[in-house]
Amino acid sequence: MIKFLVFLVLLAGLAFGFSTLADTEGHVLLQFGDTEYRVTLVTGLVALLALTALLMVLWTVLRLIFRLPSLIGLANRVRRQAKGQQAIARGLIAVGSGDSRLALRHAQESRRLLGQEPLALLLSAQAAQLSGDRKSAEDAFRAMAERADTQSLGLRGLFIEAERRNDSAAALGYADEALRRAPDSPWANDAMLGFRAAAGDWRGAIALVDQAISRRLVDREEGRRRRAVLLAAAALQAQESNPDDALSLALESLRMTPGLVPSATVAARRLAARGDYAKATRILEAAWKEAPHPDLAEAYLGVRQGDSALDRLKRARTLAKLMPHARESRFAVARAALDAREYAAAREALDRLVLEKPSVRACLLMAELEEVESGNQGLVRSWLARASRAPRDPAWVADGVVSDDWAPVAPLSGRIGGWEWREPPQALETHVRARIDADRFEQQADAPAIVPVEILPAVAPEPPSSTVAEPVVAGQDKPGPAPEESATAPAEAEPQPFRPIVPDDPGPEPGEPPRRQGFRLFGN
Repeated sequence: MIKFLVFLVLLAGLAFGFSTLADTEGHVLLQFGDTEYRVTLVTGLVALLALTALLMVLWTVLRLIFRLPSLIGLANRVRRQAKGQQAIARGLIAVGSGDSRLALRHAQESRRLLGQEPLALLLSAQAAQLSGDRKSAEDAFRAMAERADTQSLGLRGLFIEAERRNDSAAALGYADEALRRAPDSPWANDAMLGFRAAAGDWRGAIALVDQAISRRLVDREEGRRRRAVLLAAAALQAQESNPDDALSLALESLRMTPGLVPSATVAARRLAARGDYAKATRILEAAWKEAPHPDLAEAYLGVRQGDSALDRLKRARTLAKLMPHARESRFAVARAALDAREYAAAREALDRLVLEKPSVRACLLMAELEEVESGNQGLVRSWLARASRAPRDPAWVADGVVSDDWAPVAPLSGRIGGWEWREPPQALETHVRARIDADRFEQQADAPAIVPVEILPAVAPEPPSSTVAEPVVAGQDKPGPAPEESATAPAEAEPQPFRPIVPDDPGPEPGEPPRRQGFRLFGN
């Protein structure tokens, strides 16, 4: 509406100007030699405007004629650019679909049309990688690394190619150069972190994690977790050469992750070596509440050197009170009870473990218990055989690799803190067999002990033979056997005395306490 009003005002102004000019008396005189041209003011103004428009048209035509070569070149460049962009699009589609031949053809066409354009170089590199031509791929990435706008991409491509040919030195150089030129590059930071962790340079790796956290390249929680793991690795490395430094590193790691097992064990052992048993105990108890682990139990039971086996059993029961439903609590009590020769307590803890799930550790401890308590080799062999097919206990697992020892870096992916304490992968058949064994164990635990006894069939006693000879009548044969009886009937077996079958275990020796027989038949 406002524009329309403005247009009306301008139109009215022009009309008023022309009418005023038409009403004004006067003329315009144009003299060319001896010839004079006299016109009115309106006619002169219109002629001036027409001449101006003519000159503008002539100038435009002349300018177009002079610029025609450059315009033709521009049109050609635009057409080549359009064809090149189309070739790049088709080439990327071919790369995504895995057609290396078509991708190479479009990459060559794009390079011919666009030259050293970033997208053309990228397509060439990807097409070469797809076809397995590593030299062409490296050439393309090297060309990208020389351009300021594609430098990071080129260095990353060269880094990947160096890793593919297992050239660690070249890969390290590319990652270091990329990090120096672009400190905010996430891939360069992760690559250098992996190299420093693989080399055991834990302090350098910690510095990189701090830099990544400050530049917000990683989430703060993830950064704290990585830092705690690296501090634990540094503490493990320094516990022999510099115990004080190892203690400070372990305590700093525990402030970030209280349940980290290596940090807790290192800190507790260093504090115990100093005589600060109370603080060492508190650290281990806090870590035990986060995640019960055999290493924590071992460190807790041995926090005070020289303690008796009974003292260690008391400490194991303290751990069991902290986490009463954890399997590791029962394992700790069973191990300490075996060492203290408290076989009843050990059997009580192991019975619950076996009833819940007869794992390898539980079966081995049962075998050890039977060995030291009764010496029944039949039961020992039975438990050892069951251990060979029982489910495996939790272990450190990362990238499908199972280990008994913790490590800060995953073996295949190189991820910081990739090791997890959990049950390793195992066949479904193992779980089913373990459940069946546990059910059988539970059923036989409630049944009374039975000793098998062989009962022989009763044999009638042979009648006493008479001392009077049977009379024989002259002319008659001695009567033979009855027709239905066989002449070759076997002799009747002599009666045998009552003989019970004695089991493998002959029973307790004189003066030995009575033995528990509840589970002796299971597996025999």
